[in-house]
Parts: sequence; structure tokens; C-alpha cells
Amino acid sequence: MLGFTHTLLGQDHYIPFIFMAKARKWKMRKTLFITMLCGIGHVSSSVAIGFIGIALGIGVSRLTHIESIRSNWAAWGFTLFGLLYMLWGLYRAYQRKPHVHTHIHGTKVHEHTHEHLLEHDHIHKNEKLTNITPWTLFVIFVLGPCEPLIPVIIYPAVQERGSISEALIVSVVFSVVTIATMLILVYLLGKGIGFIRLQKLERYTHALAGAMLLISGIGILFLGL
Repeated sequence: MLGFTHTLLGQDHYIPFIFMAKARKWKMRKTLFITMLCGIGHVSSSVAIGFIGIALGIGVSRLTHIESIRSNWAAWGFTLFGLLYMLWGLYRAYQRKPHVHTHIHGTKVHEHTHEHLLEHDHIHKNEKLTNITPWTLFVIFVLGPCEPLIPVIIYPAVQERGSISEALIVSVVFSVVTIATMLILVYLLGKGIGFIRLQKLERYTHALAGAMLLISGIGILFLGL
């Protein structure tokens, strides 16, 4: 239940994937795969720090402080990446601004609308460009801790039961539920947002995705979400 509510209330666990998938036109399979990798990195980093802390005899308050620092790093990562991506998205939207050309053929006049950026993309459609977005999200999620995992899950299992194996079991259960909740939310909300037709606002999808990342980072930094 803790893994489920922690993920559900943490909008940064699923919102970035939904809007990035919409902007970059990822298929659902790719979106879920990236979500799963980021989820594994997210929980594994906290599990590793928790068990290393136990092995070295580091107190829970010290580890909680380390997790708090990592949380700030992740929040700033979301904020800066979201800001840069939003600015890039606005620039791209400006480039894709459609304009009208008028052609005169004798006594006939006709107009047509086109976007130069789309023509440019079409010319270079076979070029392979490095896409750093999924890897950036992965690094941010590895930096971001599962705040309840160490003080509420791992340490109580060790202190009350005195068993590393039981602490490992409850950590695995928490991790599986967290990742499963991420995947379910991304799938359901992703399917829902797929029905939304932005039409004239379609060229702003990258800017909107960046704005969602920015809002997620600000929410973590200043609202503790």
C-alpha cells in the first residue's frame, strides 16, 4: 500500500513519461519500456544505499539525509531539463509556424500553407540522430530516491526481525508494486491523452512536455510532492 500511494501521489513518477511520449510520438511499448527502466533505476538506487548503510553500520538519520540530498538533485534535474526542453519546444514551434504562399497562374490565383521545418525533416528523415531524452530521464530517476523505502521499509525489517533476507523481501515487494503502479498509470493516462487532438496546438507538444517536467521539478522543490 505504501508503494502504491507513494507512486500515485508523486506525479513525477508518471507525468513525464506520458507527455514525453505524446511529444516524441513514442509507441506505447517503448513508453512502458522506458518507464520500467527508470522505475528500476529509481528503486534500485535506494535499495542499494539502504543495504550498504546497514552493512557499514550507518544510522538511519544519516541515510535519510543522503536521500534528501539526492531528492534535491533529482528535483533540480527535472527543473533544468524541463526548462531547457520547454525553451527548445517553443523554438521548434516557432520554426513550424505555418505560412501562406500565393501563386498566380494567368488569371487564376491560389494559396497554399506549408511549414519549412517539416520539409526539412522530410529531407533528412533517414538521418539517425542521438536521442538523449530517455537517458536523461533515467539518470534523473536514478538520482531520485524512494523516500519511504529506507526509513519505513528496510530499517524496521532489520531492527524488528533482525533479518537481512526479510528486509530484502519487503524491499522487493515495495519495488515491484512501485514499478507496476508506474506502468499502469502511464498506460491508462497515456491511452487517455492519446484521444486528445491538439490540432493547431500540435506544434507546441514539445514545449508542453517540457513544461510538465518543469512543473514536476518545482513541485518537488517547493511543495514536497
